[in-house]
Amino acid sequence: MIEVSPNIKIDENEIKLDFIHSSGPGGQNVNKVATSVQLRFDVRNSPSLEPDIKERLIKLAGSRITENGILIIQAKRYRTQGQNRADAIFKLTAIIQKALNPPKVRIATRPSLTAKAARVSDKKQRGGIKRTRRIDPKELC
Repeated sequence: MIEVSPNIKIDENEIKLDFIHSSGPGGQNVNKVATSVQLRFDVRNSPSLEPDIKERLIKLAGSRITENGILIIQAKRYRTQGQNRADAIFKLTAIIQKALNPPKVRIATRPSLTAKAARVSDKKQRGGIKRTRRIDPKELC
């Protein structure tokens, strides 16, 4: 069981881990050992998550989620499978924890009368400065 929060625990059977060859440094083992981890988690069919959390998670995942609702997380930061596996699970829990918090609802506000008056005053002042810079062709003759 992977504990995301006190209320949410994900069964390890819901997660599929694939180990693939990683790019980058690795010394003599770079072409022999598959250290990079590709974690797959079926968000839409997960019994561990509530529907509203699933929707937020799908929005947060962006391009990391497939059309079928499978979240794919790559972890290849470290040189060992164990560290990359832990990193992938950490990334999964982090994105789920982010999806747990509903976004703040924006309350539409309007500018105050003072703010409107200040804005108009600034515009008039700026217009006055530009007016003084104009060249009047009648004065040149």
